[in-house]
Amino acid sequence: MSQSVNKPNFLYIMTDQLRADWLGCYGHPVVKTPNIDALAAQGARFEKFYVATPVCMPNRASFMTGRFPSVHGLRYNGCLLSKRANTFVDVLKAGGYATATMGKSHLQPFTEIEAQLPKAVSDEAPIKEAWKTEPHENYILEQPEKYRDDTVFKFPTPYYGFDHVDVVTGHGDKAGGHYFQWFRERHADWQALRDPKNELPHNYSCNQGYRTPIPEESYPTAYICEQAKNYLRSRANQDDPFFAFVSFADPHHPFNPPGKYWDMYDPDDFDVPLRFSDHENPPPPLKDAYGAFQQSGKQKTLQTAFMAEDRHLKEIMALSAGMLTMIDDAVGEIIETLKASGQYENTVIVFNADHGDYMGDSELVLKGAWSRESINRVPMIWSDPRDRTASVVSGFASTVDLAPTICERAGLDMYNGVQGLSFMGALQGQSDMPRKEIFIEYNDGMARMGFETAARVRTLRTEDWQLAVYQDQDWGELYDLRSDPDMVRNLWNDPSKALDKLALYERLTQHLMNQMDASPQAKRLA
Repeated sequence: MSQSVNKPNFLYIMTDQLRADWLGCYGHPVVKTPNIDALAAQGARFEKFYVATPVCMPNRASFMTGRFPSVHGLRYNGCLLSKRANTFVDVLKAGGYATATMGKSHLQPFTEIEAQLPKAVSDEAPIKEAWKTEPHENYILEQPEKYRDDTVFKFPTPYYGFDHVDVVTGHGDKAGGHYFQWFRERHADWQALRDPKNELPHNYSCNQGYRTPIPEESYPTAYICEQAKNYLRSRANQDDPFFAFVSFADPHHPFNPPGKYWDMYDPDDFDVPLRFSDHENPPPPLKDAYGAFQQSGKQKTLQTAFMAEDRHLKEIMALSAGMLTMIDDAVGEIIETLKASGQYENTVIVFNADHGDYMGDSELVLKGAWSRESINRVPMIWSDPRDRTASVVSGFASTVDLAPTICERAGLDMYNGVQGLSFMGALQGQSDMPRKEIFIEYNDGMARMGFETAARVRTLRTEDWQLAVYQDQDWGELYDLRSDPDMVRNLWNDPSKALDKLALYERLTQHLMNQMDASPQAKRLA
């Protein structure tokens, strides 16, 4: 059987929490990613690809919908993407595609932790939200309760457009979902393998550095790789094209690469890219992290960005590199399986990340409200069977642009209300990249990094400037990237830059005016 050349397959590979410059093809001097680099050598590598927001759940929802968080509603981790929302995967499915997701989905909460937010209304209020509540059972499909039994949980599909769902929830060796059910079946001693008391010996002392006893072949990365290969084999000789979303939960913390990947890298081979002392006038979130580090040196919560001493930063880098190289090995296996199945010549392969990580930027780790290139800029590679020659895309693109681009490549029209702009014409040499600047949202779910309330940040990134505005704060950030590419000299209060700041504010206002839901269109005149 043969597929129509007008309907290519898509193999979309996403990693979790990976900044752009942490791949060999993006210039990292230490990390080994030969398979991802080979993919870049056969496709377009984007130099200025940015997230819609530097947080897992809301940016994944922006990827799926082509809309910004303030419009699609999944504003911060712990929210959910409404089952009423259409996605580009729904479009592909309606257009005849087989659709599958293997790995981290995270469009619904995958923990049972209650949100720690101040009450917006009193307990006595008869109605507490502006929107009527949808049935609770629609939004617990990724939570632990579904995976406690030995019988494999069967997802009700389509799940945001996916017909085949094999989900991994959480991170590291304590991941859940279908992986957890598979792991229990595979190991009679599964409880001992997940017991922190059985950690393998090591001499690392960084936060969340944990040497798991779980063998490489049973770690979540290996599971996702195997499920992806099985799916690709199942699609051989099928008439209908497919969209396969392979989503790795690493190199997100905790830092626990298994087996040989634990000590594959030497911490002494890594350098701290930028220091707190490099900043002429550190902004409040950075000063708060520095104060916390000076006071206790401890992380406030497992998800809160923190500052660390040099040795610990380098240990975290070495362990993260191990997790990333394990993913790279898996990418090589998956692409080889694609080739062996006879589908490589009609498959668009995309590699991307859901957001970045400070990873030593100003001695910080993880992500947070402080708006930086390290968390906003991510790798993006598009390898298309139409032309697998290496190229570099220098123009701007955003996560929200992926949905319309994929649909255009598939020959399908997107729905009303999409905020993304297809860059398919630019990839084909028919036009310039459609964006001249980047707008980024950040909405926190709790108060941290020195903010008294949950932070809201809006960032405008142009070729020459970055402006970051923090809600209800008497400070902000303005950087001239031409003379200060590391953004260590904040010009917010510089009177000589007042007109530049005003012009950028005007551009930011235009983006904010676009944050209106244009769907549904009116059906009749007033």
